[in-house]
Amino acid sequence: MSIQSLTAKQLRQAANLKEKIASLENELSQLLGSSTTTAAKAPKKRRGMSAAGRARVAAAQKARWAKIHAAKSSVKTKPAKKRKMSAAARAKLSKLAKARWAKAKATGKKTL
Repeated sequence: MSIQSLTAKQLRQAANLKEKIASLENELSQLLGSSTTTAAKAPKKRRGMSAAGRARVAAAQKARWAKIHAAKSSVKTKPAKKRKMSAAARAKLSKLAKARWAKAKATGKKTL
């Protein structure tokens, strides 16, 4: 049921009930000596980590990384030598490529 569909009499009755609730809450807060509405609106306190705690966590992480990197560095292998093509092999490939391009130009086709 929406507010627009309520009659004037029902709206007045709802307003009266709301006023009674507010006055009862005020009376209760005076009896208890504290406000119940402000306690409900108070933001939750975030729990943080102290600087010393963060330092301990950082030190532990650095120790873990150092252990991993120490294990990797102890198993060093020689890097593979790059293979070099001989001048004769390079010349042979060049000759074959030139022949392929000459044939393609002769037929008029472009091949990749």
